[in-house]
Amino acid sequence: MREQGFSLIELLMGLAILGIVLQLVSPAFAALTESNHRKEAAKSLVSGLRSARSEAVSRGQVVVVHGINDDWSQGWRIILDVSGKGHDDPGNPLLIERRSGIGVAIFGNQYVRTAVRFGPGGEPVSGGFQAGTLHVCAAREAQSQHQVVLASNGRISLRSEKTAQALCAT
Repeated sequence: MREQGFSLIELLMGLAILGIVLQLVSPAFAALTESNHRKEAAKSLVSGLRSARSEAVSRGQVVVVHGINDDWSQGWRIILDVSGKGHDDPGNPLLIERRSGIGVAIFGNQYVRTAVRFGPGGEPVSGGFQAGTLHVCAAREAQSQHQVVLASNGRISLRSEKTAQALCAT
């Protein structure tokens, strides 16, 4: 009488092939996951900036979006700037907070390094010209994968262009 099933050698060969395939697929899966995290972080930041601008217009008051601990990578907060001191005044009411626990590096250039202020008309304000770009950086390269662009009129756009960026090197 012949038994049905796999022999020990056949089972070990199947496991060896499975192990080799998993080793080949694992780096590609990690890169895909990283890419998705960067894209979601960029979309979340665009959504937050647009919400802050909308709040400023609807309330007719200055609204500030700032990186948690002055670091966009840790997340961001939207506050109503009642005192005029921005995020330096803990008494200003918090509207929205979005923390990031995924470790995506985000850096802003000169005018949006740590915060963005929207005036009652939805325009960026800081006593002068305020427009800039927030770069969502690759994990192991000095390259910006996504750019959140704030125009001087308050328009916010998301670009997905892979470009070399010195800010990402830090």
